[in-house]
Amino acid sequence: MTEIQQAVKSGLLLFLVLFIITGFAYPLTVTLIAGAVFPYQAHGSLIVDGQDRVIGSDLIGQNFSAPFYFQGRPSETPITAYNASSSGGSNLAPGNPLLLEHIAGRVRALRNAGVQGSLPSDLVMASGSGLDPDISLDAALVQVPAVAEARGLPEKEVRALVLARAESLPVPFVEPYVNVLSLNRELDRLDRRG
Repeated sequence: MTEIQQAVKSGLLLFLVLFIITGFAYPLTVTLIAGAVFPYQAHGSLIVDGQDRVIGSDLIGQNFSAPFYFQGRPSETPITAYNASSSGGSNLAPGNPLLLEHIAGRVRALRNAGVQGSLPSDLVMASGSGLDPDISLDAALVQVPAVAEARGLPEKEVRALVLARAESLPVPFVEPYVNVLSLNRELDRLDRRG
């Protein structure tokens, strides 16, 4: 066997071994370990209702448009909002008239829903992924009066609910945030009790 043939044979053997390790063995091992150690996260952080129906995920936003729900961050994913199979933003430049038109429409929709005051940017501008399930604490608090009025609940009670659902990371310069689906589910439970 010539040196060239030996080199080709060695190269193909190395490719095959690395292909098996990186393409099958490693991903399978990581998947099995993650499923055993972190089953909730490894299976999509799915939220299940009382009848064992999946109603969403902690990781993917949903489109809430009724005035008695908190609104999440807008989504620009293709086909439908929060389309996890086609994640991505609009990629429109800041001065693009279409982007400005989208923002103006979102501002109008929030004002029509009764949201007053200064609107945080995450209520009118989509994220890069289009799937964000969270909004800033400021974005949730600015919606409190409108949601409380639409539900016929005391504003103080709705504000307390928002503050109780707020989370923060132990990282400097990261604002507290609220998961919109979790907040709206808790709001539904509160409304049923009242």
